[in-house]
Amino acid sequence: MALAEHAITFTGVGQTFLTDSGPLTALRGVDLDIAQHEFVAVLGPSGCGKSTLLRLTSGLMRPTEGQVEVFSTPVTQPRDDIGIVFQQATLLPWASVEDNVVFPARHMRGRVDAKDRARAREIIATVGLEGFEKRLPGELSGGMQQRVGIARALFLNPDILLMDEPFSALDALTRDAMGFELLRLWQASPKTVLFITHSIPEAVLLADRVVVMSERPGRVIADMPVPLGRPRGEDSLRSPEMQDYMAHLRGLLIKKEVA
Repeated sequence: MALAEHAITFTGVGQTFLTDSGPLTALRGVDLDIAQHEFVAVLGPSGCGKSTLLRLTSGLMRPTEGQVEVFSTPVTQPRDDIGIVFQQATLLPWASVEDNVVFPARHMRGRVDAKDRARAREIIATVGLEGFEKRLPGELSGGMQQRVGIARALFLNPDILLMDEPFSALDALTRDAMGFELLRLWQASPKTVLFITHSIPEAVLLADRVVVMSERPGRVIADMPVPLGRPRGEDSLRSPEMQDYMAHLRGLLIKKEVA
C-alpha cells in the first residue's frame, strides 16, 4: 500500500488535567507521526493516556503542551474527516439501526435526505447487517451493536478512524470475528486508523506498527513495525518470528507495570 503524507502528527505533546487533588499529567513529550492509510495500534498500561491521544486527535480537547496536527493543520476543534468508535457503541436506544447510522448527518445539517439513507443502507450491508436496518439496538447482540457503531463512524467516509478499545466488551470469539471484519473493511477502503487496545495479539494482527506507551505520564517507549505481511489470519501469529515479536512487546509492558 502506498503511503502519502503524515495524516497525524504529535509534536512534544503533553496533557495535564486539573483535579481536586491537584494537577495530573496524563501525557508528556509525545512525538509520533502516522502516515496516511497507516494502521497504528497503541498498547500501554491503564491510565497511561492512550484514550487522551484519541481525544486530542479528534479535537475534543487541546493539548496543554505541544501540538497535534492532522494533514499538517493544527487541531483546534472537532473535524468532519475523523470518525470515532468508542469502547461501547453508545447508540441511541430509541432509534433504529439506520437512524443511528445517519445521526451524524442529522447532527451536522439538521436533516437527513434520501441520499443519506441510501449511503447508510450501503454501509450497513458492508458491515454485515443487511436486513437489520429497522431493528432497535436492544434487539442486537453486543457484536452487532459495535458493527452499528463502526458503520456510523464510517458514514461520512472519514479519512481518519479513531478506535478506543472497540472490542474490549465482547466475548473472545466475537472479538476475533470483529477484528477480521475490521481488517476486511480497512483493506477494502483504506483509512488512517489509530487503534487503542490492551491485547497484544489483536494489535499485531491488525496493525502496521505497534506503539508502546509508558506508565503515566504516558510517553512513547517503543514504535515497532509489525514484521508480518498481509493478508493475515490467526496462523500468521504462530511463526517463531511473530512469537518473538509479541514476547518483546509483552516484556516492555511487564517492565512498565512492575517498575
